[in-house]
Amino acid sequence: MRVMKWSMIALAVAAGTSQMAIASSQDESKGFLEDSKLNVKTRMLYFSRDFRNNDRDEDGNRQSRREETGLGFLGTYESGFTQGTVGVGVDAIGMLGLKLDSGKGRSGTGLFPTGSDGRSQDDYSKGGAAAKFRISDTVLKVGDQFTALPVFATDDSRLLPEIAQGALLTSNEIKGLTVHAGRFTSLTAQEETNRDSFRLKEADVFGGTYAFTDSLSTSLYYSKVEDYWRKYYANVNWALPISDKQGLVFDFNIYDTKSDGRGLVRADKDGTTKLDNRAFSLSGAYNIGAHTFTLAYQRVTGDGQYGYGVDGGGTVFLANSIARSDFNAEDEKSWQARYDLNFAEFGIPGLTFMTRYARGTGANTDVTNNGKEWERDIDIKYVLQEGPAKDLSLRVRQATYRSSDNVYGSPSLDELRLIVEYPLSIL
Repeated sequence: MRVMKWSMIALAVAAGTSQMAIASSQDESKGFLEDSKLNVKTRMLYFSRDFRNNDRDEDGNRQSRREETGLGFLGTYESGFTQGTVGVGVDAIGMLGLKLDSGKGRSGTGLFPTGSDGRSQDDYSKGGAAAKFRISDTVLKVGDQFTALPVFATDDSRLLPEIAQGALLTSNEIKGLTVHAGRFTSLTAQEETNRDSFRLKEADVFGGTYAFTDSLSTSLYYSKVEDYWRKYYANVNWALPISDKQGLVFDFNIYDTKSDGRGLVRADKDGTTKLDNRAFSLSGAYNIGAHTFTLAYQRVTGDGQYGYGVDGGGTVFLANSIARSDFNAEDEKSWQARYDLNFAEFGIPGLTFMTRYARGTGANTDVTNNGKEWERDIDIKYVLQEGPAKDLSLRVRQATYRSSDNVYGSPSLDELRLIVEYPLSIL
């Protein structure tokens, strides 16, 4: 368990050197109310998934199209910390989702809870709170929270995000080193209000990130999800400047996953498929002025697909996990070509464009052997830079997916998302 040994050494060094720090975050605390922040983000989302005249969706249900529109409100309050050696604070989350358009034959987009009659609810709400404690540059947060760890990351790809319940310790005592240790006991899905949406019993996470220089960093994490799996994760990211307007960025990610306990694969499935696999990706990006060109390669080896979900819908830090497919089936090999354009270089700040193509081969699933799949995505986003509606963003995301072998459960689909977001800072 090299990751745990490495992180414990880092913590010991942090404890021995923290007294040498000139000023910590807690020393600079202004107070519980004085450092408070209150933000509200409004999101309107139109979601359409067309199964291309197929009378069944990817789950085998008789449905050829999913199409819904919703309006979501996400409010977050973050207090400051009380002054003193141990700072105390509170964070709170409040969310509301409203259905603007739907229908019994078009539900199931993941925007709203679905009733027994197959219809989406008109509205739903969820929220929570967490207590937080800070000593020097180390924070312990206990309660409801969002997470972005490579082995436990909440998802925010629909109307309202997932919320994790548990405890997370974050330490920044050494310059360049961030250490995490946590335990989570439940997870609320994006379209659900039930705190135990994924039937998560317990997930323990440990690890950290260290920046050797401004251009070179590495991460190492470990997690164990009871009755599902244990994971190791490693990352190396290297940015290589060439000139003022040119540069290269290389990024390597790898997961080692092995079944634990009952070996469940997903939160809503009682099957016991054993996992013992490695999933890795390597990408290289070349930036020149407004243009960025990226190539990526990804592969899964061993038994079973790369599994995630019960440990957060965003826990897939792999290059070819894109809009529709993750290209993470057993034995699958995939590559990706991507192009990004930033219009700020042409006098239109806030406007960006992205397109990519990914192709996978050799995928083994329950329904196919040596399967093939491909996906093409287009993403256009504009953020207002000034005026009364400053920071309002308009985004169009389109995905085309095809598979002659039903790798993803559906031979083909076209997906369209129209997203309008407006973040408002009240405090």
